[in-house]
Amino acid sequence: MSKPRSDFIWEYTDEPHASRRREILAKYPQMKKLFGYDWRISLQFAATVLIQVFMAYMVRNMSWTELFVLTYVVSGTLNHSLSVGLHELSHNLAFGPHRPLANRLLGYFANLPMGVPAFVTFKKYHRDHHKYLAVDGWDPDLPTRIEAKLFSSTLGKILYVGLLPITYSLRPILVMPKKIDLHEVQNLVVQLIFDFFIYYFLGYKALLYLVIGTLLGLGFHPISGHFIAEHYVFVKGYETYSYYGPLNLITFNVGYHNEHHDFPNIPCWKLPQVRKIAPEYYDNLPCHNSWIKVLYDFVTCTEMGPYSRIHRDYKVTSEYAILNKNDSSTLDKQSLAKDLNNNNSKGTECEKKIE
Repeated sequence: MSKPRSDFIWEYTDEPHASRRREILAKYPQMKKLFGYDWRISLQFAATVLIQVFMAYMVRNMSWTELFVLTYVVSGTLNHSLSVGLHELSHNLAFGPHRPLANRLLGYFANLPMGVPAFVTFKKYHRDHHKYLAVDGWDPDLPTRIEAKLFSSTLGKILYVGLLPITYSLRPILVMPKKIDLHEVQNLVVQLIFDFFIYYFLGYKALLYLVIGTLLGLGFHPISGHFIAEHYVFVKGYETYSYYGPLNLITFNVGYHNEHHDFPNIPCWKLPQVRKIAPEYYDNLPCHNSWIKVLYDFVTCTEMGPYSRIHRDYKVTSEYAILNKNDSSTLDKQSLAKDLNNNNSKGTECEKKIE
């Protein structure tokens, strides 16, 4: 019978995306034609924001039962959609890196129905997730050891998923704090003004519909399966997973996660073309077809939990190699041998389910 993990999965090689990107570009130089931006992303933002404002107006006099159902089903879904749309804007994929003001203003606008300022802070920390993927102490997406210890039981994992909007937001600020900048203040002020107008003109139920929708939508919600699906190790040896199901249509193709990490400068709606151009690099990778199943497996599989994430030391990264060409230091060999032995187990039940 499998046992819960008691430590993270330590790797002693650099992340796979940079090398795969170089290999694909060498073989398929036409991939560069997909680089750039896609202004059509702004149209999806506009439609979603307008729907949410309209729904906030509609729920203002509804019963609490009706309000809760619509908040979870509609607001939770649409606000989660907006949050992953902000992910696109964090890469300047709406108007390109040469129009930072346009991208930023669109980010403020798309952030409005979420009720809490998130865009600028997310963008500031998300860059580190790509630059230092799974690097211990550097990647803000990695759960802390405290989280892993607290939420490894079945009930703990349910709470872990439900608390994702809180832990995902506070973790980088607490673990690797960065100086608050002017754009974050602007984001906050714009958001507070919008929230005030919603409350003043539509009432507190309308504001609750938006704010609680964000908390529920980013918590135990079908779309939240992408938080777990992207980098939690369901199959030994693979740290990034794509999802090719229908929910990509309302989540800016965030499921194409291997493709995105390989080419973060390709807009979301062009990511399926990456797989079509270079199928031999993606078709054989393990992937997910249901975010609901991901959540179910995460909670019910004993060996899955917050510890099911790859961690690597900064010294194995290509950046460290470049900055320290003459550094002959190595990782602790005893620790390396111990971790390799711990990770050489047979495939788990969760691994059998995804294959």
